[in-house]
Amino acid sequence: MKRFFFNHHASCTSLYKKPFVESFEETPLLVAVLTYMGYGILTIFGYLRDFLRDWKFEKCHLAREREEQKDFVPLYQDFENFYTRNLYMRIRDNWNRPIHSVPGAKMDLVERVTPDYNWTFEHTGKVLKDVINMGSYNYLGFAENTGTCADAASECTVKYGVGVCSSRQETGNLDKHEELEKLVARFLGVESSMVFGMGFATNSMNIPALMGKGCLILSDELNHASLVLGARLSGATIRVFKHNNMQSLEKLLWDAVVHGQPRTHRPWKKILILVEGIYSMEGSIVRLPEIIALKKKYKAYLYLDEAHSIGALGPRGRGVVDYFGLDPCDIDIMMGTFTKSFGSAGGYIGGKKDLVDYLRLHSHSAVYATSMSPPITQQIITSMKCIMGEDGTTLGQERLCQLSENTTYFRRRLHEMGFIIYGNNDSPVVPLMLYMPAKIGAFGREMLKRNIGTVVVGFPATPIIESRARFCVSAAHTREMLDTALNAISEVGDLLQLKYSRKNRHGREGTDLFSYLESHQD
Repeated sequence: MKRFFFNHHASCTSLYKKPFVESFEETPLLVAVLTYMGYGILTIFGYLRDFLRDWKFEKCHLAREREEQKDFVPLYQDFENFYTRNLYMRIRDNWNRPIHSVPGAKMDLVERVTPDYNWTFEHTGKVLKDVINMGSYNYLGFAENTGTCADAASECTVKYGVGVCSSRQETGNLDKHEELEKLVARFLGVESSMVFGMGFATNSMNIPALMGKGCLILSDELNHASLVLGARLSGATIRVFKHNNMQSLEKLLWDAVVHGQPRTHRPWKKILILVEGIYSMEGSIVRLPEIIALKKKYKAYLYLDEAHSIGALGPRGRGVVDYFGLDPCDIDIMMGTFTKSFGSAGGYIGGKKDLVDYLRLHSHSAVYATSMSPPITQQIITSMKCIMGEDGTTLGQERLCQLSENTTYFRRRLHEMGFIIYGNNDSPVVPLMLYMPAKIGAFGREMLKRNIGTVVVGFPATPIIESRARFCVSAAHTREMLDTALNAISEVGDLLQLKYSRKNRHGREGTDLFSYLESHQD
């Protein structure tokens, strides 16, 4: 039987209205070898320390089974905790730092010290002032305690209180919730929408309501944990395709349509493609035009998670659909969160009215969860109207333009310095590759010494040889703040020898690439 696959190369020109440029420079061979050696040495020393702990030469602070319970069903899996005990604990001081202010463009951090090598922490009573925040998802700068949004949320708190103490189906359905849902539907350009109090639960609780046994889910290999959990809870068959790889996706679609379900070969009840708008660890943007073409060709459904892209992409801030200039009706289920660009909390599902009405009755997140807090709801309404220009100002459009400019500038400068950075050139999520395990903790500590707050990420959140620092660019960042951060990054990069890129740093190739991209900005 012949396979008639979609001609991806020939179709790219017609599907994309502007250049789509992503960078994933290959890991240098020597760096990969040294990274594996580093993890190998840490693993050997980890087993040695576990041996010393078993013989009581070293104290273990983690929860373990008591000797008198050795015949019981184990509560803790010692081997699964190996990474936590022996690798993560060495650099634990880089995470969970207490914040003493609004996490805006700058923030205050509570200083802490550890007397026992990161097992426990003690606060010194001091506060690190005006740390430049390069880690929060505050894309449009709405995480603030002054201004229109803060004032509206305060007034809403006085009128409605903070908690609702009931689900939407009982006595927790406020007029503010219905106002927000109508606004979200209009913002997305869909028939109807529904909001939820938690972004993670929007995925994990709604996918099981839509899919079940006899259904097939095709999931990108780098999808968020909430999508993965929702798919697993649904009971549907799950098949994973390579990240943003249309050939891999089409092969799975073709096999699903031709062969049907295993053993019986009956047609699948539903085939659902799960993708994200911006992938939060890679900084890449979904190839949405190609996915929509495949979805239509094979009569599948499309679930689009716009947690990071809504508000952060597109000339009107309407997300990846707006970014590519596509019709929202081509996406069957539009999902997103209010935790990033809107400076709030919760999530939404948008689509046809029949879909939303079905979820109101069958979604566990709608039936059993407490309603969204009123001031949280008001924060979303005010910020969304600002983005749409319905507040009577141009502040929303100015922030969208500022975010785009900051993203282009920050990525271009890092590229010129010689760092390996991942992702799309329009993505405000900027991963900078660190690779070696020892450099994860060192980078975070050295940046904090220079008053820059960053997020560092390693295995198992990333592949074992692809540890990275992840920067999130915000419209609230001034050019002076970005320059201060970039100078610190360059200094630490020289100190830790992180400038791995083998591309020409200041030559014609790099300069022409970014000049070409800037000249094609909308």
